[in-house]
Amino acid sequence: MIILWVLVPLSLLLLGLATWAFFWAVDNNQFEQIEQDAQRSLDDEAL
Repeated sequence: MIILWVLVPLSLLLLGLATWAFFWAVDNNQFEQIEQDAQRSLDDEAL
């Protein structure tokens, strides 16, 4: 039962960290050209 006092705050901390990282990525335009970058990696002429 004592382990719950450790795991619950730890999971909430990790959830907060993941949420912060997601919003940071959105604010820094990390999701702008996902499809174009994928197509460029498959294009033979770009190499």
